[in-house]
Amino acid sequence: MTRLFGTDGVRGLANEVLTAPLALKLGAAAAHVLTAEKRVDGRRPVAIVGRDPRVSGEMLAAALSAGMASQGVDVIRVGVIPTPAVAFLTDDYGADMGVMISASHNPMPDNGIKFFSAGGHKLPDHVEDEIERVMDSLPAEGPTGHGVGRVIEEATDAQDRYLEHLKEAVPTSLEGIKIVVDAANGAASVVAPTAYEAAGATVIAIHNKPDSYNINMDCGSTHIDQVQAAVLKHGADLGLAHDGDADRCLAVDKDGNLVDGDQIMALLAIAMKENGELRKNTLVGTVMSNLGLKIAMDEAGITLRTTKVGDRYVLEDLNAGGFSLGGEQSGHIVLPDHGTTGDGTLTGLSIMARMAETGKSLGELAQAMTVLPQVLINVPVSDKSTIVSHPSVVAAIAEAEAELGATGRVLLRASGTEELFRVMVEAGDKEQARRIAGRLAAVVAEV
Repeated sequence: MTRLFGTDGVRGLANEVLTAPLALKLGAAAAHVLTAEKRVDGRRPVAIVGRDPRVSGEMLAAALSAGMASQGVDVIRVGVIPTPAVAFLTDDYGADMGVMISASHNPMPDNGIKFFSAGGHKLPDHVEDEIERVMDSLPAEGPTGHGVGRVIEEATDAQDRYLEHLKEAVPTSLEGIKIVVDAANGAASVVAPTAYEAAGATVIAIHNKPDSYNINMDCGSTHIDQVQAAVLKHGADLGLAHDGDADRCLAVDKDGNLVDGDQIMALLAIAMKENGELRKNTLVGTVMSNLGLKIAMDEAGITLRTTKVGDRYVLEDLNAGGFSLGGEQSGHIVLPDHGTTGDGTLTGLSIMARMAETGKSLGELAQAMTVLPQVLINVPVSDKSTIVSHPSVVAAIAEAEAELGATGRVLLRASGTEELFRVMVEAGDKEQARRIAGRLAAVVAEV
């Protein structure tokens, strides 16, 4: 049986895969699992619910809220707000659980549901499995009368609380820095420009007018060309591009060159080491991090650890090891001293703070790492589980690794959210990487 939860919550086409009845059951089951031990002294548990602007979020928020209230949980709706804000507010309000309704960078018709436990922490696999297990075993009758949970619509102070948190996390003045921010017509459309302006930056905001249908549409971190063009047009010092729920951030220097998550981690790791903030001189990345990041960290005297893809796995390693910086090439950057999940706006503030502190441009700071050519091909497949062990794939990987030697690497992995298999090859030469990746992708497609 296919697992309901993927790499980052439950995700699918809204109203076909991710339906209101499913959300109702998910909300009830999650409330049962996450608050079962919190019902003491007659106090009702509390849940925070936020969403991105996509139209199906209204429907799913209503269903989730109803499911949780049916289990005696009081629900505080915080409206359209970034995922990291929901994580922060879950802790700040002293809530017992949090829910974010978003499909992140996916197109508008999709949606997703991400749960947080008390303190704003993403759930480990075994807790997600328990929620899935009890979905069909909850009794039809819930609490009645005074036992039914309340739903508080749109808490009025939620956004202000989050903005104050960002200000306290990065108090450096950004006066004199001119920035273009692409909010992806998503959850950061108000928060990100407001936070950057409050820190003193001159802000040019693009794609910051969500209409419930235009989220991620030819904009944001998956269409970096938009912010590249705007930076050049306005003569800005840098550009930042967020995704639909604003838990990631990619950057562009003043010349329009992409600065990806690996490069952002490199410059922040070096900054934090210099400031004595990089605990155990360790950075946590994923298996998708560019080989150039490992080389740069070795040169800087910093240990690079890698996890499975997904910021939840980065977070688990950060927490287990007591480290202070981690993230993904895609722009999910985690700073555990200031948040329990990736935070695109916090990342943007941290990048600009480093620029202000050093007087260097983003392009100069990004030179801390040389990006090795990396080719990624997504191959549609019918059964992700059989690919990596198939004899023809095993043989093709061995042949590729022999050709690359110590100058590159090969990584094949299943997508956590789609029926795709990802083929990634790094090499010192772009053409070699492209040729080997194409060869491997063709083998995978035939399986």
